Amino acid sequence: MARMSTLQDTPTGYGTVTRALHWGMAALFAWQFASAILRVVAEDTAIEKFFWSTHYSVGFTLWVLVLLRGAWGLANLRRRPRPEGSAAVARAARLGHLALYLLMIAVPSLALLRSAGSGRGLTVWGVEVIARGGEQVRALTAPGSALHAPLGWALLVLIVGHVAMALWHGHVRGDATLTRMTRGSSDRPAAQA
Repeated sequence: MARMSTLQDTPTGYGTVTRALHWGMAALFAWQFASAILRVVAEDTAIEKFFWSTHYSVGFTLWVLVLLRGAWGLANLRRRPRPEGSAAVARAARLGHLALYLLMIAVPSLALLRSAGSGRGLTVWGVEVIARGGEQVRALTAPGSALHAPLGWALLVLIVGHVAMALWHGHVRGDATLTRMTRGSSDRPAAQA
């Protein structure tokens, strides 16, 4: 049972699974946004082509991981640490995380919808996920074409805000929020609101 307790979240910290999903996804998001930024500022360069060649596969991987992470989070919901600080700070944290999850699901879902309706298909890490061929279905491609990029940039803004707030909690406010996601369980007392 002690092994399970290190895997699962507890009221004093996040377990190994939550932390592995969080930091693994953070690395993939850094890669993904590097590919998108390079597509804008360095299109048709060798480095852009290298990063962009993985954009669809990394995006699909992130979509699968966010679904797994959401399911894991719901399974651990009653064991998770409570946000530190005032009721307003806790409410803002909940709303911020909800917005992050909604965008982490919506952005790749729109790309998948666009791929399904484009006729181009989708290959992920060399495996065909959506078959090529067929006619373009505008009802499927239009939402992805209109919203994938703007919502992707909005997700980047939220991620930057998320990082800033985590650093504020850990280095300005001095509470255990950042420690719980970096080291797991924390015996540090909660900071006062």
